[in-house]
Amino acid sequence: MVDHYQLNLGSLRSSITLTLHTHHAARLWQGRLAREGIHAIMGMAGYISVTNLLKQASAQDDPFADWFMLQLEEKLMQAKEELQALTEQVSRVERDLPTQIDIGDNLNIHPVTLPLFIGSQLGFLAVYLLTDYDTLVRRVLLAHHTALIGRADMEIWIDRGAHLLRSLFGLAQRYRHVGVSRDDMTTQNARARDAIEKFGVPPQDILEGTRRWQFAPPTSRGSTSQQAAELTEDLDIAPPTLAVPASAIGEVEE
Repeated sequence: MVDHYQLNLGSLRSSITLTLHTHHAARLWQGRLAREGIHAIMGMAGYISVTNLLKQASAQDDPFADWFMLQLEEKLMQAKEELQALTEQVSRVERDLPTQIDIGDNLNIHPVTLPLFIGSQLGFLAVYLLTDYDTLVRRVLLAHHTALIGRADMEIWIDRGAHLLRSLFGLAQRYRHVGVSRDDMTTQNARARDAIEKFGVPPQDILEGTRRWQFAPPTSRGSTSQQAAELTEDLDIAPPTLAVPASAIGEVEE
């Protein structure tokens, strides 16, 4: 007689950290809290929280979540291309450095290292973008310090790179949890009608589930209880709330 064992396996976890070398990147991570006369600006931490919620909603067969994930992906890819174009401009400037001079990487003597708690691939892709920006700023500051570019060009490139990330965060800030499923949309119940009135109708291929983001989680539609548990095993990651102390990053040549 074959014995049957219940395997109570826990969730997989990995320790992941992020190291930033510039105040510019650290400010993008942190964002800005609202205060009298000044509106709040979402940072990377807030963006990651939104993408974690999006992944959970997508796993629950919410077509609006899938629609928004595709919009964020498009924005991410656009920002990545434009940041790469800025990086190529810096590379062309760096070629003006005499070959007799060898300069190492411009690294902070006191960088900040943050633990990452990310439950979605959209979050990781944005963090990769932030690290690219951190590298861009280090190179631009060094190019200015070594007289390869003037202050005006330095500020333009740094601001353009920051704008790409803030634009991405701004799009994420527009997300609102809808709480409807594809079954709701098929039956056109009250929840579906209310969602359509507020957010419009997703494209047909998204409603049918034939077009989803490449990293979208499998949905709970037709899942067994075991499959449903597996769907959410990596979704209980706490949203990042860590602030970057002003003294955490040492001064960089600017």
